[in-house]
Amino acid sequence: MDAKARNCLLQHREALERDIKTAYIMDHMISDGVLTLLEEEKVKIEPTQQQRAAMLIKMILQKDNYSYISFYNALLHEGYRDLADRLRGGLPDVSSSNGKDSVGGITSYVRTVLCEGGVPQRPVVFVTRKKLVNAIQQKLSKLNGEPGWVTIYGMAGCGKSVLAAEAIRDHSLLEGCFPGGVHWVSVGKQDKSGLLMKLQNLCTRLDQDGNFSQRPPLNIEEAKDRLRILMLRKHPRSLLILDDVWDPWVLKAFDNQCQILLTTRDKSVTDSVMGPKYVVPVESSLGKEKGLEILSLFVNMKKADLPEQAHSIIKECKGSPLVVSLIGALLRDFPNRWEYYLRQLQNKQFKRIRKSSFYDYEALDEAMSISVEMLREDTKNYYTDLSILQKDVKVPTKVLCILWDLETEEAEDILQEFVNKSLLFCDRNGKSFRYYLHDLQVDFLTEKNRSQLQDLHKKMITQFQRYHQLHPLSPDQEDCMYWYNFLAYHMASANMHKELCALMFSLDWIKAKTELVGPAHLIHEFVEYRHILDEKDCTVCENFQEFLSLNGHLLGRQPFPNIVQLGLCEPETSEVYQQAKLQAKQEVDNGTLYLEWINKKNMKNLSRLVVRPHTDAVYHACFSEDGQRIASCGADKTLQVFKAETGEKLLEIKAHEDEVLCCAFSADDRFIATCSVDKQVKIWDSVTGELVRTYDEHSEQVNCCHFTNNGHHLLLATGSSDCFLKLWDVRSANERKSINVKQHFPDSEDPQEDIEVIVKCCSWSADGARIMVAAKNKIFLFDIDSSGLLAEIPTGHHSTIQYCDFSPHNHLAVVTLSQYCVELWNTDSCLKVADCRGHLSWVHSVMFSPDGSSFLTSSDDQTIRFLYLKQVWETKKVCKNSAVVLKQEVDVVFQENEVMVLAVDNIKRLQLINGKTGQIDYLTEAQVSCCCLSPQLQYVAFGDEDGAIEILELLNGRIFQSRIRHKKAVRHIQFTADGKTLISSSDDSTIQVWNWRSEEYVFLQAHQETVKDFRLLKNSRLLSWSFDGTVKVWNIITGRIEKDFVCHQDTVLSCDISPDATKFSSTSADKTAKIWNFDLLFPLHELSGHTGCVRCSVFSVDSTLLATGDDNGEIRIWNVSNGELLGLCSVEGAATHGGWVTDLCFSPDSKMLVSSGAYLKWWNVVTGESSQTFYTNGTNLKKIHVSPDFKTFVTVDNLGILYILQILE
Repeated sequence: MDAKARNCLLQHREALERDIKTAYIMDHMISDGVLTLLEEEKVKIEPTQQQRAAMLIKMILQKDNYSYISFYNALLHEGYRDLADRLRGGLPDVSSSNGKDSVGGITSYVRTVLCEGGVPQRPVVFVTRKKLVNAIQQKLSKLNGEPGWVTIYGMAGCGKSVLAAEAIRDHSLLEGCFPGGVHWVSVGKQDKSGLLMKLQNLCTRLDQDGNFSQRPPLNIEEAKDRLRILMLRKHPRSLLILDDVWDPWVLKAFDNQCQILLTTRDKSVTDSVMGPKYVVPVESSLGKEKGLEILSLFVNMKKADLPEQAHSIIKECKGSPLVVSLIGALLRDFPNRWEYYLRQLQNKQFKRIRKSSFYDYEALDEAMSISVEMLREDTKNYYTDLSILQKDVKVPTKVLCILWDLETEEAEDILQEFVNKSLLFCDRNGKSFRYYLHDLQVDFLTEKNRSQLQDLHKKMITQFQRYHQLHPLSPDQEDCMYWYNFLAYHMASANMHKELCALMFSLDWIKAKTELVGPAHLIHEFVEYRHILDEKDCTVCENFQEFLSLNGHLLGRQPFPNIVQLGLCEPETSEVYQQAKLQAKQEVDNGTLYLEWINKKNMKNLSRLVVRPHTDAVYHACFSEDGQRIASCGADKTLQVFKAETGEKLLEIKAHEDEVLCCAFSADDRFIATCSVDKQVKIWDSVTGELVRTYDEHSEQVNCCHFTNNGHHLLLATGSSDCFLKLWDVRSANERKSINVKQHFPDSEDPQEDIEVIVKCCSWSADGARIMVAAKNKIFLFDIDSSGLLAEIPTGHHSTIQYCDFSPHNHLAVVTLSQYCVELWNTDSCLKVADCRGHLSWVHSVMFSPDGSSFLTSSDDQTIRFLYLKQVWETKKVCKNSAVVLKQEVDVVFQENEVMVLAVDNIKRLQLINGKTGQIDYLTEAQVSCCCLSPQLQYVAFGDEDGAIEILELLNGRIFQSRIRHKKAVRHIQFTADGKTLISSSDDSTIQVWNWRSEEYVFLQAHQETVKDFRLLKNSRLLSWSFDGTVKVWNIITGRIEKDFVCHQDTVLSCDISPDATKFSSTSADKTAKIWNFDLLFPLHELSGHTGCVRCSVFSVDSTLLATGDDNGEIRIWNVSNGELLGLCSVEGAATHGGWVTDLCFSPDSKMLVSSGAYLKWWNVVTGESSQTFYTNGTNLKKIHVSPDFKTFVTVDNLGILYILQILE
């Protein structure tokens, strides 16, 4: 340090130590790079203010000239002008030299130029925004020494002034483009007298030696002229910086052939001046990472150590530089007020976020309100109308045209004025313009106009109703999406409860909205406005919400399902059903096909929400600890996070390189763990989706992961196919414990056989002291501290445990098993408590909700189901009945107005069900494998797994048993038309013809493999087909083969006989179908073109058409006479059944076709278009039974649910 500077500092040391407060001064010096954070800490630890000042001055005395200059500037900026004046005489001389002597990256030449030009120093806390700084510097370079304007514009507090100052802190830019220097003028909102004072001060600064005039200019015109001469003669090639310009007329005073950089909120201010113009827009947000960096610098913490409230503050203010800096400065003084300032932001208490030492406005609301006050009087009301807009919503111009009753051009002119003044933002996407407010502007307007909000929302609804009475909403309209998303919000905010209920309880609205935006948003609205909707009718509200929740996985698919048909599946007391029935009757008159599920009243549904977030099998789903979110993962390698109440998607992450098998939230909900077939375990930020940590110590695929319930000591448990359970300390990333589960299985008796033990799942007890582990068919309980085995629960020999979970509040555990079911166990008594069923395929995971009242399951059927435990526990019958389901092998007889169904349930009972009344007669208990009814409903016959056959006379319960059994299970059984003979086929490749009254037997034995099925022909003939690829025609009286057709090289999967009895069809796993004449041993036509196994075929009633269906969901219609393909039944080229087509049936007039697969579909044979789809609860329908008049349809899904459907007339 120069002797002059050192002596001056020593001379005034006592006054400085007595008066200055070091905190803000040190911030300036750290920003200048002359003081380190370590030195700041040394100063801070001094006990008194005077001792801290003494320590700082002692440090400065040991430093160089730049430290002295920085200290001097800091005194000026912090208001110690009298102390700064004392040090001015000691300011050392600095020259540009070669520009290489720099402090903090800024050369001494730049420092001198900026100091002389009055350019403000960097803020106390500064982070660079290189992209914007570079953009400004590029525009300044384009001036190239010629007069022109560079405008930096953006909303209040976006950092325009800081960016302007930073852009000129560049040695090469100043030396090359502005060697005459820079001159900074803080303009602000001025009247003419205020502007004249600014101009006088500027002229005085530029003419310090008074060569041009001894007096200041007396008016603006004189000042403008003098400024022009000074800039031209004394300061050529210099840059004039006008900060915070509000009015266009102000710029005219500086329009004198200068190079000018200006900052403004209104980009149109330069419309009043001439010359080249360049614009640099400044976005309103710093971004999350920059925002956190600023906060961390203010509070002197690492970014990673910032509390959760820091992230919330950035999110709440959308990274506004002004807000982040204001709050950061406040937190520096009050470091424990994170929660307080976050709450002020959330509650829009802007006045409490008060002035920082470097900003011009007293509080945040003042900074925003002054922009609004500058609007013309005729546009202020229009801006007030924007108070009802929601955050992050881009509003089409058309919406505002309707609101203001203006033409598009008129509305756009008004909106552009708001955009120019940085009061609104515009997204120009193609032809349409969409407008939106910054979150802070929304909060400011909402708070300012709170008393008017209800009326403003009512105005929006009134204008909407007025306009759209004449112009009904249509998906191709620009404003359509906005109204579907926010009409309910405006109605609720306008307190228009009657209109809101009418809207939300309308099936037409439900249909239109879900088709455009899916069901999640609607479900969310039912939850959000439940208090209003319940006022009208809470039962109706529940009807609609349940309808949306349980059909959400269907309403999100393409092609969009018929919502009226879905509504007809609701209970008859439901408002949804009643509206659907009314609409259906109206549409039936116009030829639309609808079906009534006439036995649906016997159904119980335990599910609360069904969603379809994945494109492949879902392997796991779990609740967040607060119960607000659900995470799921699966075969599509992704992790999905969505809202638990509505199904709205929050995150989608490509998590692993292979299938993701499990996911879990941490106790504090900050993290989600995933594990995969790729042998890795990963931990993710649950809000941002960023990867936090990766573990790869397992040697085989990792099947499960689970955090401890205790957030204070965060452990993660992982189980793998390498038979190990590992415990990880999440904070240190170290492996804490490893348990070999294989050692708890007995060794095999065969020394050559190595038992494979796969750790499928694990779950922590509520206290974190025990962990439950599942492997094969056993559950193990281990003590965490000792690794000792506490209990062992075998669930059964014939099933494998897929997943398990501990109840958070009691001794219950829930497990999923390989036979599609879920079981509840008592871990204290080691006894099973209950069964629950409901999925269509393997259930991969199950998890309790945090309060233990419900649990969540996910399955191969791509659905996630949410089940209420209280329904299981409060009503034991529900639990009991939910476990009783039908098998899919049923027989149906349509007789006049009756539908009689013979079925076998899963607890071995034979049921006779009256389809119209729902009455069930339980006939007998046996190991029934198949059954049938006699044509006149006098007898039932059934075969069992051991090959036995019995006939039961319904009138008196008498049983007739076949003396000769099949050697293997009986698969198909049928009475002849007269009911005197019973025909059965078996896995033993034989067909038995039993005249049960005369006890005569005929055995048809010629097939080499299992008989797939058979059909009775006229004249005591029978057609059978087999896995051996042949079709045979038998005489059932003599037992002889009359025709033997070698049809296919692979299994014959189905046959059908033409109604005229001259032909039959065969389909095969070889992907072909064939048409045969009974008189010829070679096919009439081979039908090729299917790309999957052809699983079924059927002739039309007039024998002219044949329909075939394959395993890819494709249905083809063929001309029987020439084998020509007439067409395909398809929906927009998509597979029609999501899998196999298993059965087909033509209507009597051959104009309609019904097919079964994953669901039921009805087709227009002529056009190939779908006439209707009926979605069953389950899937994999094996067969559909159709009444002769094609009006009644019966099937059973793989959940064992019976469907008796009738065409609505």
